[in-house]
Amino acid sequence: MSSRLSKIKRWPSWFLMLVCAGVLMFLGTQRDSGPSTAQERIEAISQRLACPTCDGESVYESRSPGSQAIRQEITRQVADGVLTDGQIVRMIDDSYAADLKLIPSATGFDALIWVLPVAAFVAAVGGLIIVFWRWRREGSLQATQEDQILVTQARQDKD
Repeated sequence: MSSRLSKIKRWPSWFLMLVCAGVLMFLGTQRDSGPSTAQERIEAISQRLACPTCDGESVYESRSPGSQAIRQEITRQVADGVLTDGQIVRMIDDSYAADLKLIPSATGFDALIWVLPVAAFVAAVGGLIIVFWRWRREGSLQATQEDQILVTQARQDKD
């Protein structure tokens, strides 16, 4: 009876943790309003693109002529106000032979980059839950009379 009572007492705390986790995940997914000025927008876009001539630098960080040309194009597109940030990134990326995007898209094959680590984490946590549940269940088993006889015989044979 006490085992059943302790299980009943545990459920509200688990439910509360689940609600808290859900609220925190919801709050974590809410995005800020994004860049508010044209200059902030230019910086945000240039941070999403790789320098075409440098290794491991964004257009925002690099001072190479190629990056300066890309920044000028970004500035021109932002000033026109016709294209969205994503469209500007796609247009510039399409105009170069190399892939300039530093952040992979969330569609198609690139989506696996975002999904696989989460899926692996969920599978690992699920596996741990199953293993701990089995260990706990096996730990609560009682030895039968036959088990005790086998142990007694093994001890006698050892001596």
